[in-house]
Formats: sequence, C-alpha cells, structure tokens
Amino acid sequence: MISPAMSSCLGDWLDHQRALKGAAANTISAYRTDVLGFLHFMTQHTGDSLGLGPISRVAITDMRSWMAHERGRGVAARSLARSLSAVKSFYSWLAEREGFEPTAVLSTRSPKFHKKLPRPLAVDAARAMIDMVEVQAREPWVAARDVAVITLLYGCGLRISEALGLTGRDVPLPATLRIIGKGGKERLVPVIPAARAAVTAYLRDCPYDTEPNQPIFRGLRGGPLYPRAIQSVMAASRMQLGLPATATPHAMRHSFATHLLNAGGDLRSIQELLGHASLSTTQAYTAVDTARLMEVYDSAHPSANR
Repeated sequence: MISPAMSSCLGDWLDHQRALKGAAANTISAYRTDVLGFLHFMTQHTGDSLGLGPISRVAITDMRSWMAHERGRGVAARSLARSLSAVKSFYSWLAEREGFEPTAVLSTRSPKFHKKLPRPLAVDAARAMIDMVEVQAREPWVAARDVAVITLLYGCGLRISEALGLTGRDVPLPATLRIIGKGGKERLVPVIPAARAAVTAYLRDCPYDTEPNQPIFRGLRGGPLYPRAIQSVMAASRMQLGLPATATPHAMRHSFATHLLNAGGDLRSIQELLGHASLSTTQAYTAVDTARLMEVYDSAHPSANR
C-alpha cells in the first residue's frame, strides 16, 4: 500500500498543478490516475509499503519493469508516454521538495510512437459541410444554431467546448472574443463577419431568451446544447458528402489553422489564436502541409517512387 506521507505528497503535487500550473480538471484526474497506477505497481514490485524512502531509491531497472508491465497489459505507447510524463513531473517536484536524486526516473526514455497529424478538411469541403449541416434539421432555428456553432469552429478556430460555453454576456459578438481555454489560459480571438452573422441569425430565430449567465446555444428543450448534438449532425452531413470519419467538429478547428497557414499565416500567430501552450503543438500543421505537398508531388511524378 501507499504510505500516508506519499498520499499526502501526491495530493500536494496535484494542488500545485491545479493552482500554479492552471491544469484543467480532466488533466488533474489523468495525472492522479497515472501516478497512482505507477505507485501501486512499485508497491507490488518491491513488496513493501511505498513511502518516501523507497520511492527515492527507484532504479532504472524498476522503471523498465513498470513500463514492460504496462505494455504487457495492452497500454498503447502513446498512453504510456503520457503516464511516464506525469510520473516524471511528480518525481521532479518531489525530489526538489524532499532532497533526493531523481535521475533514474527522469532519464527513463519515453516509448516511441507515431504522432497523429491533424486531419483538416479542404476549403471546399469545409464550406460544403456548413451548407450541408443547414439542411439537416427540421426546425429552422436548430439549423441556424448548428450552422452558427460550426462557423465558429471553422471561422474562429474555437474548440467545441469553447463555442458551446459562450453566454449571453458574449452577444452581440464583438470584433474580438476573449476566450478562456484549456488550463484556464486566456486568449483573444478575432471574430470574422460570417461568424457574427451566423450567431445573429441563430439568436433571431431561437425561441429561448438570451440570458447573461446562460449559454447562448440551446438544445431542443431549452437546456444547454451538448457536443454530441453537433457531432451527430456533422456525422450525418459527412456521410452525405462522402467525407471520411475524421470530418468531426474538431477537424473544423484543424481546418481553420491549416487554411490560415496555407494563406501565409505565421506559426506564432496561429499558436496564439488556437491557444496552444507550446509552439510544437502548432507545428503539427506544418507537417500536414508538407504531407499534402508530397501527395501532390507523388501523384504528378509517380515515377519518382520507382
């Protein structure tokens, strides 16, 4: 079992991540699960209650045993890399606090995996998606609602949770929206005229009052609109358009970033618009652009691969 002192340390570290690092609730939950899983394994692996003394003596061989155990029970390389990152962060914090050497843990190599590239839609496909969504609903105000949400995703690069989190205080939409994104990070997002017009049209048709503290996007019965409704209408639309399963609400945000990059936007500005904490996250879009360029080259010069 994990000692009370170790449990207390884990709680303090999570509080640190929440308060000083601005980690979101889902991130905190994932950190807790990852580190607890590691600590429980080490307890069984060493056959002893895991306190501050034993944890400071974890060796590289112990780390390899844990990683082999995780892979053996079917944990994917990407998920294991995330767990290792959480464990390293916890160890780094704990070692500084308790004064022990964490090199064995921090030097453990992360498993290799292929990063999934964003799957944006082509410009004409993104526009076709918005047009097709409009004809899915029987109620005109619901059609206007769905168009407004997806236009915000594509035209402003919002996450679906950010779009659905807009309240009566945000309307009429200003030229620039102040968005609180993941981890409580704040960013300013320009609102294109098409997005303002789409939201205005929806509010005009919506049968429910717009209240300052309530979300502007409503479900059929007047409650908050949930992501599933937008996911469903996009699923129906992509089938009719013959688009792949990757044509999701989040793909509209990817499309926003990719199309900006193709139009000459610089990575740093796109990073700020998307609210990415790290530029390396935004750089995935350059890989998308390069991959598309190579596809075009290969189709035009098939003999180059022979």
